[in-house]
Amino acid sequence: MGRTAAAVHVERITKAISSGDAASSAVAASWRRSGRLHALDPANNAPSVRLTKTEIAEARERLGPLPALAQSQLDRLFQAVGGVGCSVLLADVNGVVLERRGAACDDTTFDTWGLWTGAVWSEKFEGTNGIGTCLFEQRSVTIDRDQHFYARNALLACTTAPIYDERGDLVAALDVSSCRADLTAGFARLIATAVLEAARAIEVENFRVAFPQARFLLAPAGERAGPALLAVDRDDLLAGATRAARQALGITAQTLARPRPAADVIGLSHSAGDDVEAAERAVLIRALARSGGNVSKAAKLLNLSRATLHRRINQLGLHR
Repeated sequence: MGRTAAAVHVERITKAISSGDAASSAVAASWRRSGRLHALDPANNAPSVRLTKTEIAEARERLGPLPALAQSQLDRLFQAVGGVGCSVLLADVNGVVLERRGAACDDTTFDTWGLWTGAVWSEKFEGTNGIGTCLFEQRSVTIDRDQHFYARNALLACTTAPIYDERGDLVAALDVSSCRADLTAGFARLIATAVLEAARAIEVENFRVAFPQARFLLAPAGERAGPALLAVDRDDLLAGATRAARQALGITAQTLARPRPAADVIGLSHSAGDDVEAAERAVLIRALARSGGNVSKAAKLLNLSRATLHRRINQLGLHR
């Protein structure tokens, strides 16, 4: 980027900040945060802030199993975009890059641009950018070239999606960045779709690992909200919910703090008597199935007398 182009970029950003254009677009609002809240200078040409190996390891440890669970999705995403000069980055909630994928032939370029493990891409340090703005606004974003705050980043095209943990908290961001001048708008849209799908897949895998003994229900929610999953224990009580499910069903930390039937949370209408009878019916059916239909064996499994089990089978209409 030539000196004249950089000067034009700086003038444009400075004018937008001073004119109060923040209300005109999300990008302008981010420029204003970068200039006023974080006191950054769009002409700053200093290299990106980077953590030490020890600090990177500590940041990765704070993120728990998620970086390891994300490996297959990072590999899959890189296979789709790596051949056209893109890098794939996984950053934590502070914007620290913990994992990256890039072609060896592009490593020097990406290292120079700061698209590297340990680099800090929060808005506080880099101003408007894909990772930092995504984390601040908690939504998928694309920051294309001169939409970046720093003039030194104005050749980058970045698409980023947020990642939420099993508690519904924002914990990471998945990014694909390119410094190619010939990246078309159509291909950028394809990248955005791929990034969002990969981020959701990471959320689902992390949610499943967080509740290893649970079965999972798909809650009613809009497709754009992400994976709306409920974790249900062996007694059909709600054990956990993804962010999308929490938003769709009004589930809070208080909701999960006390045992509650998943059917009640989803909104299925059953009377208390129906719930008890349905639960008993399910228990008896499972016991009979495990005993191969042998009532005596089923009674032993349930710690009931054979006569009592026969009576309940008749009452519930479970004749074989």
